Amino acid sequence: MNHKILISMLFLVVGYTAVAQQVLLLYPDSIPNSTVKLSKDEQPTLEIYLPVKEKANGTAVIIFPGGAYAFLAYAEEGTTIAKAFAEKGIAAFVVKYRLPKNETMRDKSLSPLMDAQQAIKMVRSKAMEWNLDPKKIGVVGYSAGGHLASTLGTHFSKSYIPNTENISLRPDFMILVYPVISMEDKLTHVGSKISLLGMEPSKEKVALFSNELQVTKDTPPTYLTHCGDDNTVDVNNSIVFYQALQKNGVDAELHLFPKGNHGFTQRLPVSEWMEPMLGFLKREGN
Repeated sequence: MNHKILISMLFLVVGYTAVAQQVLLLYPDSIPNSTVKLSKDEQPTLEIYLPVKEKANGTAVIIFPGGAYAFLAYAEEGTTIAKAFAEKGIAAFVVKYRLPKNETMRDKSLSPLMDAQQAIKMVRSKAMEWNLDPKKIGVVGYSAGGHLASTLGTHFSKSYIPNTENISLRPDFMILVYPVISMEDKLTHVGSKISLLGMEPSKEKVALFSNELQVTKDTPPTYLTHCGDDNTVDVNNSIVFYQALQKNGVDAELHLFPKGNHGFTQRLPVSEWMEPMLGFLKREGN
């Protein structure tokens, strides 16, 4: 009898997991800024991880994995992170955004931002369906995904996607983990810059996507974390963004570790990198 009960319980757990994880296309119709029809594998998507109702607190995070705008560390900086947030009662959504390509895009620098805006528009528009507070929807970005998250958080006043419903594209908070912030030569991660902007971008384009230059008083509250010995993305990316936030009176929290290099959250127990983030969210009312 106990054996049968155990099997039934396992079946319920497996069934719940299958229902809880869904993958939706970001664009049900045409994909903006595309010059060719994308295959199913190339289409941008939103993967959904909803917490059990008993734990759900209404807060949501939209996660952008890194990969220098050349690939996506989708498991390490996407689904793994989403599961950890969902376990804490926070709904999590992983974005498979388009990687910049001249061959398939009119302006390759805009496609990731379009996908980021579409993702927050979709999540906010479905807040009631997914049991979310529409005023507690933030973004989490890792490495180049941190650049995309901070671009969304500093460029929300202009809609690069159709938005006739006038849904707010502003994240309510940002969590940026060893992020690329600047496109300026002295700070940027060269691979990310070339992937996004090309070999010889204009000064205007460099300035537009150097997000430390785009901070205003309306930029969302931000949590940043980085390692001083990061030999991939200069720690000063996080520092200059923090300084810009401070200058504009935006709530900001900066956690710097002396050692750990790039991708340090992948090598630490979840509690070590997540607890400070949760503390920040709680202090900000999320």
